[in-house]
Amino acid sequence: MALLAESAAMLNAGTSPAPLPKAAVRIIGIDPGSLRTGYGIIESDASGQLRHIAHGCLNVSGQPFLERIGAIYHELKQVIGDTQPNVAAIEQVFMARNADSALKLGQARGAALVALLEAGLPVHEYTALQIKKAAVGGGHAAKEQVQSMVRWLLKLSENPQADAADALACAICHAHHASTQQRWLLAAEPRHDRRDHPS
Repeated sequence: MALLAESAAMLNAGTSPAPLPKAAVRIIGIDPGSLRTGYGIIESDASGQLRHIAHGCLNVSGQPFLERIGAIYHELKQVIGDTQPNVAAIEQVFMARNADSALKLGQARGAALVALLEAGLPVHEYTALQIKKAAVGGGHAAKEQVQSMVRWLLKLSENPQADAADALACAICHAHHASTQQRWLLAAEPRHDRRDHPS
């Protein structure tokens, strides 16, 4: 069966990913869902500058549930192969309205995790609150606010689809956390006393 995918992918021209700038890290963010799984790929360089690479939404609705799980896995593997990220960030499972919804979301998320881990990517997890705070500045921002801020941060020509915007926001969240962690590590490095090194 042909896999269904609604993709707003904005890849660089050609089939090969663009070369990474010096010290840049390519991050794939995932917003898992049993009907639609958003993905977004950005680059973050040593100065913290962000660059958009691609985004899209894997739409697997209309298929039997188990086929949806397989579609998420195979389609995401294709995205990873096309864009060659170095690290992954994924949203943690939130409290669903009922047990059935939670189970389906968990299985969809598991399919995405298998694709990421099989590709050898380090995977980092963030809550929806952390993601919204990093991208918008408030943990209870509406989806429209996330879409608008992601568009502004990544200099996109239009608002990305909602699931793709959440995925891009997840990637942005990891970029901010990684940058902050790197600054802490640098600050914690011991400094040589200048008296030990007379000029």
